Amino acid sequence: MSQLDRAGDHSSMASGTIVVQTNSPREMDARLLALVCSGSFQDLTSFLDGQDHQASSAVGGSATRRPSGDDEEAFLRESLLDGITVGGDTVLHVVATNGDSEEFLKKAGLVHRKAQNLLCAQNNDGDTPLHCAAREGNFAMVSLLIDLARRGDDANANGVKALLRTENKIKWTALHEAIKSVLSGHDDMVELLMKKDPQLASFPKDGTSPLYLAILEGKSFIAETLYELSGGVLSYSGPNGQNVLHATVLRGEDPKKMLEWNNVLASQRDNNGRTPLHFAATAVLGNQKILSQVLKTNAEALYQPDHNGSFPIHMAASVGATSVVSEFIENTPNCAGLRDTRKMTFLHVAVDNKKISTVSYACKNGTLSWIFNMQDKNGNTAVHLAVQAGSVKIFCCLFRNRQVQLNLTNKKGETPLDIAYQNIPKGLHAYMVITAQ
Repeated sequence: MSQLDRAGDHSSMASGTIVVQTNSPREMDARLLALVCSGSFQDLTSFLDGQDHQASSAVGGSATRRPSGDDEEAFLRESLLDGITVGGDTVLHVVATNGDSEEFLKKAGLVHRKAQNLLCAQNNDGDTPLHCAAREGNFAMVSLLIDLARRGDDANANGVKALLRTENKIKWTALHEAIKSVLSGHDDMVELLMKKDPQLASFPKDGTSPLYLAILEGKSFIAETLYELSGGVLSYSGPNGQNVLHATVLRGEDPKKMLEWNNVLASQRDNNGRTPLHFAATAVLGNQKILSQVLKTNAEALYQPDHNGSFPIHMAASVGATSVVSEFIENTPNCAGLRDTRKMTFLHVAVDNKKISTVSYACKNGTLSWIFNMQDKNGNTAVHLAVQAGSVKIFCCLFRNRQVQLNLTNKKGETPLDIAYQNIPKGLHAYMVITAQ
């Protein structure tokens, strides 16, 4: 560095002036935004073609290096299209969002002719103009944008596929947006997108698939469209490691079709280690048809614990789904003795959650006497837990069963009566003292 350079540096520092060069995106011109949203196509054309001389003042203060001479004004007008809104939307995003009337379609075509790069531009949320059009249900606009992508790629399908498969920040494609926006019985936009790219229902590779979203939205007619137009080659994945069968039983929908399409779904676990049977045990609350179909497809799931060690029977007991518990035990009696990581049986769980109907069922079922006195990792039986919870009804339900032992001690050396002395309200305490005499 020369002495002169150093002197220049010191001079700048001494003056307190710091020059920072940035490449910040240009803010969209206010008049351009107004014309795009509510102006006529002719006015927008005039504005961009240089017939309105106010445009030059809108960008006259730009630090962008400009051509000289007759090309300067044209350059300034074209650079207007580089502007974005606070949300990162380009002019084409705004057009695609606002409608799909003939005026908006012509505006979109005009903008694309002058700035083809905007077709695949993504805003702050990762959305392309196609995402925006699909989200608003603008069918004609979606069709036009796809057509523009084809033109831009010399009639090659690669340009269309690249646009259709672009994922935003939550890993949604335009197909997801179309599914979300579709009203009941109307899947024209979904059909359009799938016919342009039959493999589109396979994206994203992980996360929420279009099929999962359709089921979650209760749009089974779209699910069938996706399956048919994809030739059965599509993603079944959902968030957190779930699949479409998890979503199906969660909504209480008939799982028959999903199981016909892919019966492996019944054995797949989510990120919490839960199979669809775990979901069925808690979500349907007595919908035996759904439960039976899932159980029949994969009976082994009854013996698959989640990451907390809870089996489907524990899940059912936790919400008081007595009919579910009953079906599990009728199909596989030994599952009644399954224990979670706390060494709790379903009876412990039912007592712990104060589900008296499930406790009552267990007490009246003579075949379950072998689990009444099982102890958890703290040595507590179901009676210990009932006394700790202060539930007189549940305690009485257990007490009436002669197989229940009241003299068992937990790891603290406490019997249920000892716990009553310490913690239980006077009513239950007195009852236990009298009955123990």
